[in-house]
Amino acid sequence: MDISIFEVLGPVMIGPSSSHTAGAARLARICAMITGKPFHKVSFGLHGSFAHTYKGHGTDRALLAGVLGIREDDERLPDAFLIARERQLEYSFYETELENVHENSVLITFECVDGTVCRITGSSIGGGQIVICRINEFETQFQAQSATLLISHYDHRGVISQISSILSDAGVNIAVMKLTRRSKGDVAFCMIETDDDICPEIVEKIQAVRDVLTVRAVDAAQ
Repeated sequence: MDISIFEVLGPVMIGPSSSHTAGAARLARICAMITGKPFHKVSFGLHGSFAHTYKGHGTDRALLAGVLGIREDDERLPDAFLIARERQLEYSFYETELENVHENSVLITFECVDGTVCRITGSSIGGGQIVICRINEFETQFQAQSATLLISHYDHRGVISQISSILSDAGVNIAVMKLTRRSKGDVAFCMIETDDDICPEIVEKIQAVRDVLTVRAVDAAQ
């Protein structure tokens, strides 16, 4: 059986539950990093066990703390509601039904200062581990355990080749690459997990590639 010491001991955390508190905080924090821009309003659509027990387990506080950038082991986590008000962040929670996801799942909707909206669905699967299931209309299924590039681009010939060359020239090894698209020639979404850190210069070079729309680098260790 392949079990990590992290799964046996659980995460260092504030709160009663590794899945409903620590995992929820980490999930929301990663989602905010994926959004990658300032937001003034956020809503949490709670599914399954999250919807049924979120107040008792402090999942609401943990999720709000996470989008505020508060880590799961930070003693400020229980004060998330107060901190959100101080930062003038609007927030709300509601129950919803999501398809084909773990029972501890949430749809987080970020309303950004620039008028854009980002919707991310993710799950807390136990022991502080998470899965990002969906970013806007694209399926993802990654666990944010290593440095990851999230790239939206037009589905044109040569784009992925140029991105791969930039990473290779920088000495960055690709561990996992997943590509989805709306339809042939339309907008596509590329997720690249790497064995190496992704510096800002790499992000800038990829952003400069013709037909690349947006680039986000998510460092799970932050």
